[in-house]
Amino acid sequence: MIYMEVQQIEEKLKTALKPSRYRHTLGVAYTASCMAMVFGVDVHKAYRAGLLHDCAKGFSMEEQRALCKRYNISLEGTLTKSPQLMHQEIAPFLASDEYKEQDSEVLSAIACHTTGKIGMTPLEQIVFIADYMEPNRKMIPGLSKVRKLAFEDLDKCTKTILKNTIEYLTECGQEIDERTVETYKYYRDKKEN
Repeated sequence: MIYMEVQQIEEKLKTALKPSRYRHTLGVAYTASCMAMVFGVDVHKAYRAGLLHDCAKGFSMEEQRALCKRYNISLEGTLTKSPQLMHQEIAPFLASDEYKEQDSEVLSAIACHTTGKIGMTPLEQIVFIADYMEPNRKMIPGLSKVRKLAFEDLDKCTKTILKNTIEYLTECGQEIDERTVETYKYYRDKKEN
């Protein structure tokens, strides 16, 4: 039953997304499911969350704004200055409505895949990490280290990604979402067990 659901989701996404975005989506789904095996997380949930994380990326900015209005998502703060984050806000609603995803853990992983959040579950971290480092991503400084850490330590990998993201956005003069900064501080200061 899950296989048929996933197959239908894949077919729908293939028509909704640009080919490069669809390739990225499959890369995230496969990477997330492999990481799930390593960390004892439900492989099917990881695959579905990876598959649906960018389901709102096929829409223009105007369409995304309309979807924000439809789902009562506030466009204040960072979303005004960094509209590329809108898809993260819309995706859980769209995944539920258009792709019939009802698992709260999957939807939660989709909801924080770009900015992260304080105290992420292993599934949330896996999708966050897989989105950053899936095989189709272009090589950027520190990516090899992230790919190694991704299968060793979720917290250290999450912290490294957040640090790299903040440094990159700062260098580019781009707005940094408050959640990204708060999440970085949380994982930076988190004590190892």
